[in-house]
Amino acid sequence: MIKIANVEQYLADGCGRCKLFATLDCKVHKWHAELIALRSILQEANLIEVIKWGMPCYTLDGKNIIMLVAFKEYCAISFFKGGLLKDTANILVKAGENTQSARVIKFTNLQQIIDLRTTLLDYVAEAIEIEKSGAEPIVSKQQNQIPQKFIDKFNEHPQLKLAFESLTPGRQRAYLIYFSAAKQSKTRIDRINKMTAHILAGKGLHD
Repeated sequence: MIKIANVEQYLADGCGRCKLFATLDCKVHKWHAELIALRSILQEANLIEVIKWGMPCYTLDGKNIIMLVAFKEYCAISFFKGGLLKDTANILVKAGENTQSARVIKFTNLQQIIDLRTTLLDYVAEAIEIEKSGAEPIVSKQQNQIPQKFIDKFNEHPQLKLAFESLTPGRQRAYLIYFSAAKQSKTRIDRINKMTAHILAGKGLHD
């Protein structure tokens, strides 16, 4: 993975996680105008803009609040504690059916962002207040079905969590069975590391 210095480099070259980095085929280029528009909205909030896991992340007192993400089918704002938002406009969705606390707002064209600008600012303000309040989402016991080493990887790499939760349930199960079958911790970690790029690319275990 290539280390991205700032958001300007991200918008110019991509996240650096795959071989499409700095090429016209990078997914970031497909959503360039949309990502710039979303960034301008987030820059109005009292958040710190940093690069984490190769992507723009917006933090408050060192806590992750929001991330900008780009996929083949859409770009999105991802709220780390989105499950606690009121979602008065009914625009938040789970990245996948097993998603716990995170929620995303998906966009497929610039006009959608322009139309929702005021609403997005309200959602961002609410997300900031939730973080300031110290509120934490309730995580279901279903999370325990995921190997701890994989959860640790999610904590280090939220984009991996989002990509995994975007997979079909069948693909998710295949990965979890594969990871859990490793009896030794080192083997489990090796398997997770080996398949990380595969998951980020939206592929199944045997694709």
